[in-house]
Amino acid sequence: MRREKSCGAVIFASGDGERLWLLEYMRKGHVSLCKGHMEAGEREHDTARREIREETGLAVRFLEGFRRTIRYSPYPDCTKLVVFFLARAESMDAVPQPEEVDSIRWLPYEKALAALTYDDDRRVLAAAEAYLQTGEGRALFAIK
Repeated sequence: MRREKSCGAVIFASGDGERLWLLEYMRKGHVSLCKGHMEAGEREHDTARREIREETGLAVRFLEGFRRTIRYSPYPDCTKLVVFFLARAESMDAVPQPEEVDSIRWLPYEKALAALTYDDDRRVLAAAEAYLQTGEGRALFAIK
């Protein structure tokens, strides 16, 4: 059985007085959170930061204490682990990576939840929203 690992983040920003979530409308036809494969020698946060920069052009700051994982089989005989962090975008000027991402949209929580293609992504987004609402997520930002 082949094993793969990807890392990414649930990315948010403040726009027009509300929290907006970044979604990627992928060329393959699904709507997703930002993530990508780990490269040799990378740490999880390094991979997430690189993938966010490649796919959106954005710089982000990770919030300390949020880490969620999902596991699925992208094809037969393969298990994929995806690690998600929570990150605040320093701007909303995202530019989609043309090879993979058709468009990027900033949406309020309910619309973002409805737009995501996969239930696993919806659960991660819901956990991120809950984290920010509970006060845990109001801790100081930490750059890793």
